[in-house]
Amino acid sequence: MSNPIAHFETNVGSFSAEIFLDKMPITAKNFLELAKSGFYDGLHFHRVIKNFMIQFGCEFSRDPNDRRAGMGNSPLGNVQDEHPRGVHLSNEPGTLSMANTGRPNSGGAQFFINTVHNAYLDWFTPGPSKHPVFGKIVHGMDVVNKIGTTATDPGDRPKSPIQMVHVTIQEG
Repeated sequence: MSNPIAHFETNVGSFSAEIFLDKMPITAKNFLELAKSGFYDGLHFHRVIKNFMIQFGCEFSRDPNDRRAGMGNSPLGNVQDEHPRGVHLSNEPGTLSMANTGRPNSGGAQFFINTVHNAYLDWFTPGPSKHPVFGKIVHGMDVVNKIGTTATDPGDRPKSPIQMVHVTIQEG
């Protein structure tokens, strides 16, 4: 059986990602449950940093102007940090990675898509940032790059809101 594919429909185009259920089962299952429940539908990208990443999944981003965007929690609670022995998926361009507060086991619903290679965010490298990769773009990287170069305000919020219209999951 192959991994599921998540299809992301935004107001600026669509992209798809393989979700690494086989390699990162805890993090992937969390994302899949949220996507299947409709949690991500209607939310906005709340943080876009050119030549770094695009971030999504905060409950408060339903209103793109909500100042709390980026501070929300997951309805499923926090996710246990996943650092499987022998699995070294790096934060390369096009990978989906679990966002967290920097504290252990603080991931939830928010994730980011790397637009450049951010190896210093890998859980298996030295340093305080530990962000496990749980998927990779398989179609529509041009849309991801378009989002990644959108104009932002001083707080890294897109000046023109970018909404996730709908996320669907195609089982592997």
